[in-house]
Amino acid sequence: MLKIALITLLSLPLVANFFPTSMHSSIQSVKGDKITLSKAFPINGMSGVVVHTYDNGLDAITSRITQVTSNGETRLISADVIHHDELPTIKTPVKPGDKVIGGYLYNNVLVLAPDADSYANVTRSNHKKWIHPDLFALYLATQGEDKPTKENLALFAKKYQVGLIYIIRKNSAILLDPISGQLVAKKTVSGLPNQGQFPFYMRFDKLQTGWFGSAATGNYYNMVGSL
Repeated sequence: MLKIALITLLSLPLVANFFPTSMHSSIQSVKGDKITLSKAFPINGMSGVVVHTYDNGLDAITSRITQVTSNGETRLISADVIHHDELPTIKTPVKPGDKVIGGYLYNNVLVLAPDADSYANVTRSNHKKWIHPDLFALYLATQGEDKPTKENLALFAKKYQVGLIYIIRKNSAILLDPISGQLVAKKTVSGLPNQGQFPFYMRFDKLQTGWFGSAATGNYYNMVGSL
């Protein structure tokens, strides 16, 4: 019975607990590239931030990490923790005793949906801080890109403080952690349209790739299936 419960805990969340919640832990040990948490995240692939307390009592986020094993072993993702051209890069190494916030900003969610009804169903059914896809569409246009990728989702998430990407696929919905690039939840979804707005639902007729670019064309479900 204990084994069954353990397997369930370490798997992707069940439908009733589709959205993983943020949690607090700390760095237990650092041995080279191996960083172990005192309390493991509930899901492998969940990202988090490391918070260091300096001698003057001030706290600062110094690193991003993602859990790679269920015993709390993590790896560093990137030193680019704060997106601001005018701020210096923090170079404080991860140390035992540093605080950790797992699922940092997981309440801030961007939705990629095939149509307005699907988008409305998601946002009506869950209490989150929803990041409207219009903002992501404008971001892609200014970057000269025509569709979502794990790379531009990660950059967008860092710039606009997005914790999760809710993606409606063909007959399913997933939660993508854009910082780690890993799926942290999946569930079955029904009643979806046969075709979706490409590249995703937004309140623009077309997504222009750059100031003078052409409109993006393609299949919504094929595109999100690759994310």
